[in-house]
Amino acid sequence: MTWSAAVAPLRNRNFAWYFASRFVNTLGNMMASIALAFAVLDITDSPTALGQVLAAHTIPMIALLLYGGVIADRLPRTLVLQFSNLASAVSQGAIAVLVLTGEAEIWMLVALSIVHGVVSGVGFPAMASVLPQLVERSDLQPANALVSLTRNGMMVLGPTVGALLVVSVGSGWALAVDAATWLLAALLLTPVRLPARPPRGEAPDTIRELREGWSFFWATPWLWIVVVGFGVLNAIHAGAWFTLGPAVADDTIGRQGWGYVLSAEAAGLLLTTVVLLRVRLERPLLLGMLGVAMMAPPLLLLGVSPHLVGLVTAAFLAGAGTEVFGMGWNLAMQENIEDGMLSRAYSYDALGSFVAMPIGQLAFGPLAVAFGFQPVLVASAVAYVAVVALVLCSRSVRDLPRAPATPATQVTSGTS
Repeated sequence: MTWSAAVAPLRNRNFAWYFASRFVNTLGNMMASIALAFAVLDITDSPTALGQVLAAHTIPMIALLLYGGVIADRLPRTLVLQFSNLASAVSQGAIAVLVLTGEAEIWMLVALSIVHGVVSGVGFPAMASVLPQLVERSDLQPANALVSLTRNGMMVLGPTVGALLVVSVGSGWALAVDAATWLLAALLLTPVRLPARPPRGEAPDTIRELREGWSFFWATPWLWIVVVGFGVLNAIHAGAWFTLGPAVADDTIGRQGWGYVLSAEAAGLLLTTVVLLRVRLERPLLLGMLGVAMMAPPLLLLGVSPHLVGLVTAAFLAGAGTEVFGMGWNLAMQENIEDGMLSRAYSYDALGSFVAMPIGQLAFGPLAVAFGFQPVLVASAVAYVAVVALVLCSRSVRDLPRAPATPATQVTSGTS
């Protein structure tokens, strides 16, 4: 793939505006993730409390995912995204005000995280499935890579900048920037025009549409097998990396060091995205699952030897492997699932992948208190590799090829 072909989606007006929206939103989110974690730890030095705040976002998000998938397959996806972005701006803005004024209490952060989780559940399937409506089938890999390039580039910058803000002026300012980016992201989607969908033959029926989505999901082995595997992997990741990680870092490599680790992970994502702009990814799920296994070494090091250089190196490699999976999974979904079912497929994917995350967020703090951080983190690393191996036992996962580069739907011309 030439560089001209790699950046071709940016010449499409619709994709260019969507790309700009994702850019500003991702920058805020990357700063907010580390700011919220340390805002909670400043109120109460407890990983259990942090897990409660994270779970307060995750549980309602999971509960609304299936409904969000139906809505995104029924309404214009950019309209759904704009609503979600505006509501997120309000909820994150409220959290920022509470933190900045020193009035924040854990129950308040939990309540506002619930609101943010609700609107995230409605918006996630639309965000995940809108890309095939913006570009031609042949441009899906470079379009996905460009979106990943933005996300991963901001993941390099965001945690470090967020950590600098936390240690200099406090967590509230990073959260305030996140709220502003949600608002700007909604405004940037205004010029996007999606192609008209074929007229529906039946009146909208949420229950029927959910059943159709479930039937498709269960009839597609590679889809449900990977999703079940990620239900376990994400629970481990949420509990071991994102809940115990900041607590271990606070006592070892420091808050700024944890920012460096997260930025190194993002650098691995970013470098791999640049490679995938030029290299066609064959056998997307086989290579993707092998890449995911690279998350085990940093978990192991976090438990056994939490030194900055080792963690930064391992996190970089984990980021590279995660990006291979992310690209492979999006291509598998977007190339093998027709547009009218895609949002619902993504919603069942997200439901199965995220459903156990609150368990990890809520359970790993008490487990670390009961058994110690090191045994819990070492066991997490071993379990991570075991789950990846089980998923790869399925031939439907190992052998899934790339689909032919022919458009599945007509994309209206939006070139400038």
